[in-house]
Parts: sequence; C-alpha cells; structure tokens
Amino acid sequence: MKLINIGFGNVVSAGRLVAVVSPDSAPIKRIIQDAKQKGNLVDATYGRRCKAVLFTDSDHIILSAISPETIANRTNEGDEK
Repeated sequence: MKLINIGFGNVVSAGRLVAVVSPDSAPIKRIIQDAKQKGNLVDATYGRRCKAVLFTDSDHIILSAISPETIANRTNEGDEK
C-alpha cells in the first residue's frame, strides 16, 4: 500500500485515489458543497487556500493545499524506481 503526502503530515492511500483536479471550476465547487452537506468532505488544507481536490473510490472528497501537479508527481515517484 503506497501512501501519498498531501501536505501538513497528511497522507492518502494511492490505491484509493480516482482523480486529482483543480478546484476552480463551478462543477467542482458544487461537488465540494454537496460532499460537505453529506459529510463526505475531508478538509486537509489547515486553513490555507485549496489547490487540489482528490476524489476517492469511497465517494469521499479530500481538499489539499498542495497543487494537483505536485500530488501527481508524488504519486508517480515510486513507479519510476
């Protein structure tokens, strides 16, 4: 099981991730609001600006202050070795 650091000491299982996207579009903002109402939102930004939204296979939405590109690079680090 590979764990990915999403900032501030928080980690996510790489096998559970479905997508990592930017939070700037209106549909993503609606998905975040819906997840907050359902109780499926995990805010790992520590009060900072959200730069990435992570979707998991368990329908949880995770907010991160790390950019999507950085998270993708951390995901691919182990694959190159």
